Formats: sequence, C-alpha cells, structure tokens
Amino acid sequence: MSAKTALVTGAVGEMGHQLLPALATAGYEIVALDLAVLPAELIRYCKESVETSITETGRVRGLLERHRPELVFHLAALLSASAERKPSLAHKVNVGGTVALIQLCQEQARATGRSVRFMFPSSIAVYGLPDQATKEAAGEVREHQWTQPTGMYGCNKLYCELLGTYYSTHALHQGDSGIDFRAIRFPGLISAETVPNGGTSDYGPEMIHAAARSLAYSCFVREDSRLPFMTMPDAVDGFMKLACADERSLSTRVYNIKAFSPTAGQFRDKVLEYFPRADIRFEPVAARQMIVDSWPADVNDDRARTDWGLNPQHDFDSTMGDYVVPALRKRYLAGD
Repeated sequence: MSAKTALVTGAVGEMGHQLLPALATAGYEIVALDLAVLPAELIRYCKESVETSITETGRVRGLLERHRPELVFHLAALLSASAERKPSLAHKVNVGGTVALIQLCQEQARATGRSVRFMFPSSIAVYGLPDQATKEAAGEVREHQWTQPTGMYGCNKLYCELLGTYYSTHALHQGDSGIDFRAIRFPGLISAETVPNGGTSDYGPEMIHAAARSLAYSCFVREDSRLPFMTMPDAVDGFMKLACADERSLSTRVYNIKAFSPTAGQFRDKVLEYFPRADIRFEPVAARQMIVDSWPADVNDDRARTDWGLNPQHDFDSTMGDYVVPALRKRYLAGD
C-alpha cells in the first residue's frame, strides 16, 4: 500500500511550523509549497518542497501531478493587515489562488477516481458586526450569524468558504465533484514557536513577545477590545481532528473553534504577572481598531465539539504559565 501524501501550501507560516510535524507523526509524506525557502527544521519532514506562489498555476499543477496528494492543507494567504493595504493582490492570492487549487484538485480527483480532502483555514474575519454595542450584545456568535465582513481578508475568506462548499456539494454536473472541503474559522492564535507576522489579532502575541524581550509595546487596539484566542498546538490539533473525521459525522463544512476570550487589558495584566516591568501602552490605530470591533468577542463552537471532538488543552492561564512564557524565556535568553 502506497504512503499517504499531504500537500501543505504556505508551509513556512506560523501554522506550518507545527502542522508539518503533526502530519509526519500521522504517517503522511509531505509536499510543501511557499514563496519562502523552508528552514531546515521543516525541510526534514518533506518529500519535496517548492518555492513558488500559489498563483503560479502551472507549477502547482506539476506538483500535484507528481505526488497526487489525497489531503491538502491550503495555508497560503495574504493576511488581514496586508490585505487592507493591497486589496487587489489579496484577492488574487486569497481567492484566485484558492479557486485554482480547488480546480486542480478536482482535476486530479477525476483523473484518479480518488477524492481529495481540502482543508481550509478560515477566520473570525468573516464576521462583521456593525458596532461595539452590537458586538457586546451578540454573545457567542454562531457560524451562520453576522457573516457580513468589513475587511478584504474577511471577504476573501468568506467567499472561499462558499466556493469550497459549492465544489463539494453542488458542482456535480460532471459526476462526483471529487472535493471534500472542510474549513475552520480560527480565532487569534498564540504560538511560542514563531514570531507574530502582522495579523490583526496579533496584538496579544506581540505583547507577550515584546515583554519577553524587554521591549516596550504599543498596543494598536483599546484596552476593552475582546476577541477569542487559542494556542497554535490546540489549533493544529483541531485541524488534524477535522481532517480525520468521518464525513458522515459532520453537520457543516465550516466550523468555529476557540479556547478563551480575554480583553486586551486582560492580556496586559496576565503578561505583567510574569514580566512585572513590561512597558505596555494602549495607542489604538483607528483602521485596525475598526476591524477588531467588527469581529465577535466570542464564538460558539458547539458543533466542533460535538461533531469531531474539539477539546483545547490550554485555557488562558495555562497558555501563559505552561506554554508560551517558559518557551519565550528560553528562546530570548538564548538570544534569538
């Protein structure tokens, strides 16, 4: 029996650093794609790695033809802050790249007679609440509520959710679509392994990294701003659980997940417990604050917990005390 093969796009990003080892542990041969060269600690997990854009359809097609992956994790994307600065490029990468990859996977599925499971990291950016009062009154937002994004990144992600669902369930005029699309709307993610890379929810991780390096930090949102978060290990564990779930157990193709929902002020207070001399100020940036205000303070993830066993291991206290602070102290003490 041939080995299972997984394709990971955007493999050099924050999630890729923990997803690739998880896939290797699960027995997959890994094919990786990213604009950047994979570092040595990731290359060792890969059968092949290619430095190219997800929009280079010819090169992506060649990769699929060589390896015929049955599992795809499509992480490549222009993130929220960059998408606002470069909306046309964001649409090209986030939407054009995604639909092209889905279509290539569909071609492969029809050629081989074997369905491709397509895993898509969506975001709480797909939500769009009109004002702070509505956000506070909304409570735990469910998957079907308030999906009117105000930012380009959220628009891109929501449209790709709809495209993936279409290709999985409606594009049957030529027989079985061959695509098994599954998506998670990730909250803000906290990683001890990589440095935050400019996402709109990165004020929490940026605050922690700055304090661990004894650097002053100017937080770009108000103290009362609240979003759901979870650790990167819990996010990757959830993604893998959804990828492995029996399709018959799924009640939707798009799931909310989260672990805890602190305010930015609570983040600051928690950081000060471990780094009492940390210099953390709140200096909101209007454009970024507006985006955060449109995202839910909390989400309902009952479907994920019921359908495929979401069970985050880290709450807010253990995220800081057991996971991120010890790792960052070690990292920055070593001069990284």
